[in-house]
Amino acid sequence: MSTGVRRLMGCGLGVILALIIVISLVGWALSFLDVSSPTRRLQPVPDNVPPAAGVEVPAIDVHAAGRTSDKLAFWADPLSEQTSIPSAALRAYGNAELIAREAWPTCNLQWNTIAGIGWVETRHGTYNGSYFDRSHIDELGFVEPKIIGVPLDGSPGFAEIPDTDGGLLDGDTQFDRAVGPMQFIPESWKRYGRDANGDGVADPHQIDDAALGAAHLLCANGRDLSTPQGWTNAIYAYNQSQEYLINVRDAAASYALNQPAR
Repeated sequence: MSTGVRRLMGCGLGVILALIIVISLVGWALSFLDVSSPTRRLQPVPDNVPPAAGVEVPAIDVHAAGRTSDKLAFWADPLSEQTSIPSAALRAYGNAELIAREAWPTCNLQWNTIAGIGWVETRHGTYNGSYFDRSHIDELGFVEPKIIGVPLDGSPGFAEIPDTDGGLLDGDTQFDRAVGPMQFIPESWKRYGRDANGDGVADPHQIDDAALGAAHLLCANGRDLSTPQGWTNAIYAYNQSQEYLINVRDAAASYALNQPAR
């Protein structure tokens, strides 16, 4: 084979590889968009604080043995198609609302506020920063691969939080990192983590537990989320950022309209 032919083939293979990479990246980017119905027109999102409530969660026995969120599949499955929220995540958010209603009756937390946080933090347990190995929620509600944030080492834009869990949750024995679909730092998980899937362990990498932990944090800091000040205080307890609050508000408001967040 001549040198010229070899060069031509090498260039051709390089072009093909580049095209494959571009197609993969475009596919990954489109996965965050609501492309299930290209002709669907989304409604304008109100800017009310607090956002309107989502579809009412039907009553189930949250004290039953095992994973009670599974009892909400009949409610979550059709809503999942409308909102593009994974059904497992929806069941977890609804389950957390029902538990919060009993545990903190004056909190008035709605599932779509938890969902708004889940969207902003990790796209409901699917975004981990990798182009080619996205996370997913498995049949037991665990996020795989685990979602673990950057080390909180005081770098520009990040707080410095020395390790508080011996690396148990985040694999880092030097600094804490945010973990799981709701992005708890280990120190916060110690205070707010709750078991919601009935296995006796509060695990921030399990969607039911993570959603209930988020509900606990919000109710502890917002007191009454049916008021503008209470809802605002609760979201700021999660992240002290106006941009963050607006993003959560808009996502929650979209879900109240039974449509995907944008």
